[in-house]
Amino acid sequence: MKIAALISGGVDSAVAVHRLVEQGHDVHLFYIRIGLDNGEGDCSAEEDIEMCTFIAKHYGLPFEVVSLHQEYWDSVMAYALETVKQGLTPNPDIMCNRVIKFGYFDERWGHKFDKTATGHYATTLLGEDGLIYLGTAPDPVKDQTDFLARITYKQLSHAMFPIGDIPKSSVRQIAMEVNLPNAYRRDSQGICFLGNINYNDFIRRHLGERPGPIVELETGKKLGEHRGYWFHTIGQRKGLGLSGGPWYVVRKNVADNAIYVSRGYDTEKQYGTEIRLNEMHWITRDPKLTEISFKNRHMPDFLTGRLIPLEDGCYRIESEQKVQGIAPGQFAVIYDRDHRICYGSAVITL
Repeated sequence: MKIAALISGGVDSAVAVHRLVEQGHDVHLFYIRIGLDNGEGDCSAEEDIEMCTFIAKHYGLPFEVVSLHQEYWDSVMAYALETVKQGLTPNPDIMCNRVIKFGYFDERWGHKFDKTATGHYATTLLGEDGLIYLGTAPDPVKDQTDFLARITYKQLSHAMFPIGDIPKSSVRQIAMEVNLPNAYRRDSQGICFLGNINYNDFIRRHLGERPGPIVELETGKKLGEHRGYWFHTIGQRKGLGLSGGPWYVVRKNVADNAIYVSRGYDTEKQYGTEIRLNEMHWITRDPKLTEISFKNRHMPDFLTGRLIPLEDGCYRIESEQKVQGIAPGQFAVIYDRDHRICYGSAVITL
């Protein structure tokens, strides 16, 4: 098959390329370039491109750098900024996969190929109904189906995940065995294409600072000041600058620019068992499930509960476990009870 392989300079996408070549595919490499939000280049991108160029030469493959700079800032980061401005918690990685990697890229370049391959830890499964489903990876710590839970069926049908069936340890081992130069390169910790840019610095540059009170929820006592509610999210513990903790952010009041916190590792205020959802998105089809497993943020563990449809077209998750840090604006990702299939996602609401 003719494969468009998205590579980043990291070990995951490099080993994905190696496996595609081993399988005998006709592979064309692409690097999606996104400059900084001031329109200038990104030094880390130059290093990534140099690594990608080496991988292309190593396997004798064509390599192309393509730009989706404007599309990224007009869609993904505009969404992130508007979400945090509303006092909500965005997930740029989820939107990036849908809009950029499997969206604009496929529309402009990927559609010329049989498949678009990425280094995501995920799989695809063929259901008894003949439809394709998004399957989880065997490595629960690295599983990235939650970041793919907003893609469309058309996008999934055109996607390949060459390393999704093996654990991270095997990926590193393969990279060492075939002497890939990035075998020991650290994994990227940045948000999608933001790379080494500090997220708070990015928010500060666009939204500025707006000092307001940090208030203890139980007593109403002012404990300190924050520099803007958009720097904080529900469930957050670090970065509050408060002594005598631990303190958790449990509520935000956007109108009053106030952050409410509660103290203690096991404070009940940071937990909940009901999650209300809207904007439900099913990747393949509505599975009509009641008994589900789910995630309310990126983590290795799956929670279990019941998915209840509501009359207004929204849904409610009734969790069997206490859920920490239920943050409006984030996505709840829905799986079957055995967390083998990722069916889709919805936005967590107040």
